[in-house]
Amino acid sequence: MQKEKIILAYSGGLDTSVILKWLANKGFDVIAYVANVGQNEDFDAIREKALATGASKVYIEDLREKLVTDYIWPALQANTVYEGTYMLGTSLARPIIAKRQIEIARKEGTVYVAHGATGKGNDQVRFEFGYYMHMPEARIISPWKDPEWLAQFEGRSDMIAYAQAHGIPIKASTKKPYSEDENLIHISHEAGILENPAKRADGDVFSITRSPQEAADEETLLSIDFVDGIPTKVTNESDDTVVTDPLAMILFLNKIGHDNAIGRVDMVENRYVGIKSRGVYETPGCEILWKAHRSLEGITMDKEVMHLRDTLMPGYATLIYNGYWGSPEFEMLRAAFTQSQKQVTGTSRVALYKGNVIFAGVESPHSLYDEALGSMDKAGGYQPADCKGFININAIRLIASAKRR
Repeated sequence: MQKEKIILAYSGGLDTSVILKWLANKGFDVIAYVANVGQNEDFDAIREKALATGASKVYIEDLREKLVTDYIWPALQANTVYEGTYMLGTSLARPIIAKRQIEIARKEGTVYVAHGATGKGNDQVRFEFGYYMHMPEARIISPWKDPEWLAQFEGRSDMIAYAQAHGIPIKASTKKPYSEDENLIHISHEAGILENPAKRADGDVFSITRSPQEAADEETLLSIDFVDGIPTKVTNESDDTVVTDPLAMILFLNKIGHDNAIGRVDMVENRYVGIKSRGVYETPGCEILWKAHRSLEGITMDKEVMHLRDTLMPGYATLIYNGYWGSPEFEMLRAAFTQSQKQVTGTSRVALYKGNVIFAGVESPHSLYDEALGSMDKAGGYQPADCKGFININAIRLIASAKRR
């Protein structure tokens, strides 16, 4: 009898390695799928481990280019930030991972997919929403919500014992004081020693940014060119380095951001499932892009368009955070944000210095800024007398309210 194929989102860590063997022991033909979204991993070693653990086949998919152009850029156009702080590094990567997993499932002729996300977090929602949006008939196995799995594995020690019993190679240093997720956008640090929000994160938590104390005592000046809100070129004016490829731009900005201590965030956020959790994030390259982009918007966006976009952005960020990338309401907002960026074209300069992204000038062929009109030294065609009627008309309701009181 032919085994049912199942596509497992596989990282090579303890959890997904045990899940792989557990699924194989349940009678599945397990196909491991590894998404390269920019994490620092030895993918050849991960392939070998998956095959040694019982996978019949391994897909290693390089999704980095599309992650930049199809996910990071649309988020940048809206200056998307969740709860005023989090730049959605994990949230932006999950939809493309789920989409490619379903494409592999269709290629392999199966409706079964599996992931290793826990039952307390957001990723279970993001993965499973993504599966259903791309394959409504998907059959999902999520072990951390499966009664049989939960009865067998109460915690990490049970999984280590299972791995040892089944010859699954594990590192002696597998147990970390915190949980991490890394991709092109960021690295996140959660759980373990970070679960007490009263305690400051130690310096050794951070891995892709220097501390401000370690950063050089000199500025790095960048100019970033945008067309319709999308970056097209990054120039390091300190040494004339020019980068134009989308993926190369992100990698370059991550390195420059690292050197200048850019992008550290420590927050308590609200998960979709209702739990508050503390997350420490490092987002060096994207923080530079977000701030440079916002500066350019200042001279190119119509006031009312900008204000409307800014009122809609928190809802857009929440949709992405909660796993609704690709939903009807998401697509409606995305179309609006794309339209809002039609004239956000020009150059934004920023100076990087010890954790700070400092405004260093903007210019655009589509600028709405009129220097004479905004000047404190000349009228520039503005008629101050016109304000008398403007103020009187807009004060009518305020006067009425005051009289009522």
